[in-house]
Amino acid sequence: IMRLLKLVPDNTNIDFMRWRGIAFAVSSLLIAASIALLALKGLNFGVDFAGGQMIRVSFVQEPELEDLRERIAALGHGDALVQETRSSAVEIGAGEAERHQFVIRMGLPEEGGPAAADRAATDVRNALTQAFPGSRIDSVESVSGKVSEELLQAGALALLFAMIGVSIYIWWRFEWQFGVGALFSLFHDVTITLGFLALTQLEFDLNVVAALLTLIGYSLNDTIVIYDRIRENLRKYRKMEMRELINLSVNETLSRTIATNLAMMLALGSLFLLGPEVIYSFTATLAFSVIIGTYSTTYIAAPGLIWLKVSSDSFLPRDPVSRAGAARGPRNEDFGARV
Repeated sequence: IMRLLKLVPDNTNIDFMRWRGIAFAVSSLLIAASIALLALKGLNFGVDFAGGQMIRVSFVQEPELEDLRERIAALGHGDALVQETRSSAVEIGAGEAERHQFVIRMGLPEEGGPAAADRAATDVRNALTQAFPGSRIDSVESVSGKVSEELLQAGALALLFAMIGVSIYIWWRFEWQFGVGALFSLFHDVTITLGFLALTQLEFDLNVVAALLTLIGYSLNDTIVIYDRIRENLRKYRKMEMRELINLSVNETLSRTIATNLAMMLALGSLFLLGPEVIYSFTATLAFSVIIGTYSTTYIAAPGLIWLKVSSDSFLPRDPVSRAGAARGPRNEDFGARV
């Protein structure tokens, strides 16, 4: 008979809560640093949120960045931001050498509407084709300032409502202390991930908003698994100290956490190495957030119950008769009452 692979031995007993004070201090520093980075450097908003025109162009021979900027500025369409991006193996055709890819961001013409924007893109295409034989325009994206502002507001509201919604769900599903712990954990994850984006200056577009929403769902899923095990153990071990009970619960769910993270990172690793340039920011953001989300579940959401004064008798009925009945142990119907 083939034995099942066990990523974590059954008798694993790691004292996670021993480091909760250090973890809280590290998290506080990371949150403060993230807020400082957002204030000082800001996010590198893509066309989705900043508005304007983004032209993706690739070259056979790598051009000088300053020369490229001067040629585009000479066209008279205003200041342009030129950045080199990584090449993707998927975008290279069979028998074609690796091309050097650049992104050109330009403001939209103040007058003329879409027709003027098309003329500006055509001018860039003609100028680059003449100056750099073999160059090609891979894509042109245009978003008006009004649309980009609406997208930014909608993205921010989506993140806010998602965080509040899942916290209310956990409050209803468990108790208010669990909801507060989950909300702080989500705030921790989103803030540090935004700090990572400000530090790396990865393009912040709608794909990154999707990654942040995925982070909220992923972190919530991991948090609920551990919270559910903590609640179950609170019923089973009435006299166990809260620190020991949380350690037990985290160790009991450790195998599931590791297996889920490995599967997630394998998928993200494939996208990171082979995926197209357009989802590079999404993949990098999601990979970073998976690590932060797993950390926060263990060292923010779980020990948060200790800081919120949750103990083994916190949720016992206050009536003496009911407390006596609860002390004898939960009935079968009690386990299904809150599910």
